[in-house]
Amino acid sequence: MAGLGLWVLGDQLHAQQAALASSVPGQARVVLIESSGVVARRRYHRQKLVLVWSAMRHFSAELQALGWQVDLLEAAEFGTTLIDWIQRQGIRTLRVMEPADRPFRQAIERLDLGGRTGVQLEWLPSNHFLWSREAFAAWAGRYKQLRMELFYREGRRRFGVLMEDGEPRGQQWNFDKDNRKPPRQGLEGPAPLLFSPDAITRAVIEKVRRLDAERAAAGEAPLPGALEPFHWAVTRQQALQVLDHFVATRLAGFGPYQDAMVSGQPTLWHALISPYLNLGLLEPLEVIRRLESAGTGAASGVEPPVPLASLEGVIRQLLGWREYMHGLYHWFGEGYAGRNHFGHTRPLPLWFEQLGGSGMACLDQVLGELDRTGYAHHIQRLMVLANYGLLAGLDPQALTAWFHRLFIDGHDWVMQTNVLGMGVFADGGLLASKPYAASGRYIARMSNYCKGCRFDPAQRTGPSACPFTTLYWHFLDRHEALLRGNPRMALVIAQLDRLPAEERQAVAVAAAAHLERAAGSAPTGAA
Repeated sequence: MAGLGLWVLGDQLHAQQAALASSVPGQARVVLIESSGVVARRRYHRQKLVLVWSAMRHFSAELQALGWQVDLLEAAEFGTTLIDWIQRQGIRTLRVMEPADRPFRQAIERLDLGGRTGVQLEWLPSNHFLWSREAFAAWAGRYKQLRMELFYREGRRRFGVLMEDGEPRGQQWNFDKDNRKPPRQGLEGPAPLLFSPDAITRAVIEKVRRLDAERAAAGEAPLPGALEPFHWAVTRQQALQVLDHFVATRLAGFGPYQDAMVSGQPTLWHALISPYLNLGLLEPLEVIRRLESAGTGAASGVEPPVPLASLEGVIRQLLGWREYMHGLYHWFGEGYAGRNHFGHTRPLPLWFEQLGGSGMACLDQVLGELDRTGYAHHIQRLMVLANYGLLAGLDPQALTAWFHRLFIDGHDWVMQTNVLGMGVFADGGLLASKPYAASGRYIARMSNYCKGCRFDPAQRTGPSACPFTTLYWHFLDRHEALLRGNPRMALVIAQLDRLPAEERQAVAVAAAAHLERAAGSAPTGAA
């Protein structure tokens, strides 16, 4: 087809993505645009920039090896570069797979490509998720109250995952009760699979270093996070190796300790494949089928077969949680991003930007790991970072933007529902049935972070009181009216009722003192 262009976005790096699948080599020209303008809008973690740009460059080379005509363009802003490419290459039809992130489609539409170049823009439905947006909407429209468990079971049936004769394997859908063990002393997970940067990745690392130098010369804030050492996979072949390594060394042990947190063990048995799924280097169904195969011992050499609780636990995250987050993001619509159920407005403390320095062992441990790699696992995100944001009353939109910028697998569709809905209950219960608020006692039970910390998670007030515990009771106290009507909060509200008035007042004073210190460390102008 003469004049056909295919625009591959940076999170669509799969040879069978919809735009590429709509044509064949020799009949279309492909463009990828590596825009440094994203840094002006959001100060992303340095390793996140390296991952995305290196993966794009590697994917461009792979497409060329398959016979595609490919232009990988570096740009300050994608808009003018894209328009110039369309005009220079004589593109009359431009096909783009629907972006997962809503704001990016809106940015493309604002370019008015048809009016400015005469090109016909064709949007193709995304094939990077198991559930299309239309299929999810058809499912969601049947319910007054959406819950992930219902969606997950429907997905198991629809895609035939862990099913036998129409029933769930093992005669139960959910093995969560088997997958919540606290860490035992000396718990260590298998070493993760690490990759050394090749020439392409080293060139991208130097590009990010130059961008940082330019920002410093202009008096702008530095990019967050360590630039090196960088050990993430940047190609589909490497991502498949990470998947195989997970199956061989981590899958069997994933379930029992998936909620555990251990100092010096940032990955434990976690799969570490979310960045690759979110960039398109891996496809969800191929990952699920590979896991199912391992669960039977077939084609993997795993003996004995992987425990069903571990297998179901990781598949639940993929077929259940990941697909549910993407579906809800589009189902809830654009207005969801502004929700703020509790009216929280506090700015983020400086330690969120500096990635350390809070004085709380748990926060500083997780922030330090995030600094080094751009990664923390799901319980560290939910029960340490987001939990602090909820209890401290941090601005939910600012916190969501921070998660998006700092995490290696962060995207708009990932973080909106995960942070606003699950993390800080800013949607008032559209996603979760209750706020996931917890005191320092939860962190003490599910981690070893509290050992050696100067704060005592059992104390609400006093010089050694844990800020998480103080803020937890303060959160319950100041939002009592909103929380009392939630049946799932009845037990903790009953505990609050038993606190004497003078204890509540002491908690309020202690919380105010902590929040004043946090406010004194709030960054200015952090984007």
